Amino acid sequence: MRQLLLTCSASFSAYRRHWLRLAVVLLLVGPGAPLLAQNTGTIRGFVADSTSRQRILGLSVRLQSSSGAATVGTATDALGNFRLGGLGAGTYTVQAAGLGYGARLQTVTLTAGETKAISFSLPTISLNLSEVTVAQPRDVNQSLAAISHIDQVLRPVNSAQDLLRLVPGLFIAQHAGGGKAEQIFLRGFDADHGTDFAVSIDGLPVNMVSHAHGQGYADFHFVIPETVDQLRVYKGPYTARFGDFATAGAGEFTTKTSLDRSQVKLELGQFDTRRALVMLDLLGHNEHHLFSKKPESAYVAAEYNFTNSYFDQKQHFKRFNGLAKYTGQLTDQTSLTLLGSHFTSSWDASGQIPERGVREGLISRYGSIDPTEGGSTDRTNASVVLTTGLPHDAVLRQQAYYSKYDFSLYSNFTFFLQDPVNGDGIQQLDDRHLFGYTATYDRDTQLGSRNLHSTLGVGTRNDFSNLALRHTVRRNVLDTITAGKLYERNINAYLDETLNLTEDLTVNASVRADVFTFDFRGQLYDTAATQLTPLRGRTTKARVSPKLNLYYQLTPNTQLFARSGIGFHSNDARGVIRGTIGDNVLPRAIGYEVGSTFKPLPSLVVNTALWALHLQDELVYIGDAGEVESTGPTRRFGVDVSARYQFTKVLFADLDLNYNHGRQVQAPSDANYIPLAPSFTSTGGLTFKQPSGFNASLRYRYIDDRPANDDGSITAKGYFLLDAVVRYTRARFEVGATAENLLNVKWNQAQFATETRLPNEPLGTSVDELHFTPGTPFYLKLNASVFF
Repeated sequence: MRQLLLTCSASFSAYRRHWLRLAVVLLLVGPGAPLLAQNTGTIRGFVADSTSRQRILGLSVRLQSSSGAATVGTATDALGNFRLGGLGAGTYTVQAAGLGYGARLQTVTLTAGETKAISFSLPTISLNLSEVTVAQPRDVNQSLAAISHIDQVLRPVNSAQDLLRLVPGLFIAQHAGGGKAEQIFLRGFDADHGTDFAVSIDGLPVNMVSHAHGQGYADFHFVIPETVDQLRVYKGPYTARFGDFATAGAGEFTTKTSLDRSQVKLELGQFDTRRALVMLDLLGHNEHHLFSKKPESAYVAAEYNFTNSYFDQKQHFKRFNGLAKYTGQLTDQTSLTLLGSHFTSSWDASGQIPERGVREGLISRYGSIDPTEGGSTDRTNASVVLTTGLPHDAVLRQQAYYSKYDFSLYSNFTFFLQDPVNGDGIQQLDDRHLFGYTATYDRDTQLGSRNLHSTLGVGTRNDFSNLALRHTVRRNVLDTITAGKLYERNINAYLDETLNLTEDLTVNASVRADVFTFDFRGQLYDTAATQLTPLRGRTTKARVSPKLNLYYQLTPNTQLFARSGIGFHSNDARGVIRGTIGDNVLPRAIGYEVGSTFKPLPSLVVNTALWALHLQDELVYIGDAGEVESTGPTRRFGVDVSARYQFTKVLFADLDLNYNHGRQVQAPSDANYIPLAPSFTSTGGLTFKQPSGFNASLRYRYIDDRPANDDGSITAKGYFLLDAVVRYTRARFEVGATAENLLNVKWNQAQFATETRLPNEPLGTSVDELHFTPGTPFYLKLNASVFF
């Protein structure tokens, strides 16, 4: 522990020390009011879902005096409990409300020093933007909460890929078959497969450190889309709960705690596409019990998916997902969540192809240079969460999790550039065990009339993996490029304080400390000696990340914010041990932004942000060489605008506009582009949604042309796409259709500037040009569901 503190302390700069002192002064000097007097009263209680009877986290509970003036506001904790303290004698009206739930009121009369207990049971309701509020009392840094909830309700989700697209401004691209993690673009980042965007599901980290295919690799395909209940979006490095990879932002997904009804679903589409889904409620809304007589829920879900896709080479893509989840209240102050899931998939892929190959007629637009690409992957997860209410209105949440992960990918990026006889095919292998533990201690303290919410978090993540990179031909191994055993450990702790300085001004100050241990023991192929040489080493590095955020409730319908913070992304352990990256083991990201969430009209919700982000080092993982390349520091700034509007009771519109400008700081002015970083993206659509009957959605996606290399001599091509969904829903069944790329546009999905040599080209020659994976042509899929 002493070594941890010394290491963390040494990493503070003078700037950050000054910043942290400012936050501490705000927290210690701000609440200078006297503590509660003994004769004040308290209203306690909990809020539950009226159908499942499960307690609800994060719902707003506000209190009004007999005069109707608002006096106190809070939110339910992880056990669904709330406390309104410091109240004088009198009659109060207590309101419980939240996104997706109908508001309920209760009247309470308090005498001096009295404590009364009440409870609320809230029904779910249809979305009505006039009832959406812009204040977020529990999780202030989630300024996109209202936007995210609206999107979750309105946007059609057909796959795990669509779940990532729910993040405003986030684009994804697939380039090696349907079973591989997507390339992620957000806030001017080509975040590769997750290098600068952290993803989690039910507290399980999705990003893989020092992965065989790239740092931060985030494969989200082990999630069944119909089981997802909520998405919380955090842009920028402003939230202490997130550490590694959360520079451009983070997305927290949670699965349902219970099912409203069981479901069987079948889907049929073009290109031999078939999908089957089963979701079964096991306890029948508390008609049966497992561990207690209090509210419990349990369900299982499974899906099977097959497609040959639209490529000339059939993909034979197969995927199975299974999930089992239990959520129960063991006592009034204890809840338990158990989760287990398994995912497996395999596929053949066409990979990315050169423009000249299509132009010269060597292959079609949907053909392949190396038809033996493809892969397989599987992941098994187990998680247990125990949430306990403690004295003094504190809550302790503990989670332990385990993942077994296997990955094998066959690729050929440069075709015949290195090996003119056998080709440059490679196999990347990752056989991994992942153990983790997190704990948070939350407490609300009433300081006079002000509320201080404190969170202390600790955690550890431990990755044990066998990694390998091999040279192959037609999936047969020729030689090994690198192989070895990885051990990477992260120990972290953070303190987060949120103080209501006034009725309208809230300050959130926090600091996070991370310590990483990188250990790799293996072999690396030495091309000069034409043999494997040892690569062994162990090193420990630390990073301290302070944050300071201000929120001002200008009016009930306008919230202003100013946020700042330091984050980081870790480097690949092989690059750390090899020493090819210098001191850039945990490159720092400094971000800041100002913006607002507001409602200019009762049925219009708008979120705007003007932001900037300075990254200490842009890292590029060279997969076919197993090396990390440093491109130096970068600087980005941009503007995000999100708007959601309700025309009528059933007709909604949404619009996202994202402008980004980024450059390499130390590169020459004629070669300082950040390759593949988009400068303008936009999504939007119209949704016709009603509780039953006909529903429809028409959506567009647009991304502009952008440089594919440093000097801009190669351009990645933008696109504009239209997708549509129609459904007819009744109490017992649903039928629908999904049409992607309505205009049948020829568009490029993933794109790269790559130097390659084709088999018909002379030895010693190569061409550096755009390589791409073609996007989906017009694609129609039908579905039918039965509910019971």
